[in-house]
Amino acid sequence: MLLLRSLLFNIFLYTGIILVFLIAVPALFMPAKITLLFGKFLGHYVVLIVRIFLNTKVEFKGLQKIPKNEKYFVASAHQSMFETFALQSVLDYPVFILKKELLKIPLFGQYLKKIKSIEIIRDTTTKENLNFFEKVAKIVKNENRPLLIFPQGTRVKVEDRVPFKKGVGRIYEALNISCVPIALNSGKVWPKNGIIKYPGKITVSFLEPIKPGLNKEEFIKNLEMKIYDEIKNIS
Repeated sequence: MLLLRSLLFNIFLYTGIILVFLIAVPALFMPAKITLLFGKFLGHYVVLIVRIFLNTKVEFKGLQKIPKNEKYFVASAHQSMFETFALQSVLDYPVFILKKELLKIPLFGQYLKKIKSIEIIRDTTTKENLNFFEKVAKIVKNENRPLLIFPQGTRVKVEDRVPFKKGVGRIYEALNISCVPIALNSGKVWPKNGIIKYPGKITVSFLEPIKPGLNKEEFIKNLEMKIYDEIKNIS
């Protein structure tokens, strides 16, 4: 039964993604808001099929903590593909930071460019990376959309406590706006490896914003503590 549910889920997941990608092709020649709407639809779609095929309840806690009348960015734990889709269903069209390689994927890369995703070449110093933080600050300043980052740098297991990347501290300093931490336990249901998914409950917990004004080290320490403490509470 577990294998059957997982197979059905994967079939509907990837079929749905492909269909949306094909239907959305005309959006590449329209305002970016149209492409962003397709992303939000995919977010709701993934939450729906998780509930139907994996018999999993999805709860978004603390949405009232998202600032209403000021700019902010979001720093989320990262355990599965779930949050890359699902967070689009509750956030106002987030700006993503992602690996440059993703922009080379046919069609998918075109959509990412259309919605002004910010590419980075990981673990190296290049001309393209030198002005990375200035580019982030400029896009966040000009777009009425929150930046979404995954400070762990990659998907990790629920129980892993990897140090956050130092770049998140530099982003915090460069933007000088509040950061909304997000803790979650999606890896219990949708692990980063393997085709098997598990029934249960996914909790996505929005935490009290961290105001600007800390130094980089204080911010990262505070962010890690908030997210990992909450993961322990919801797992």
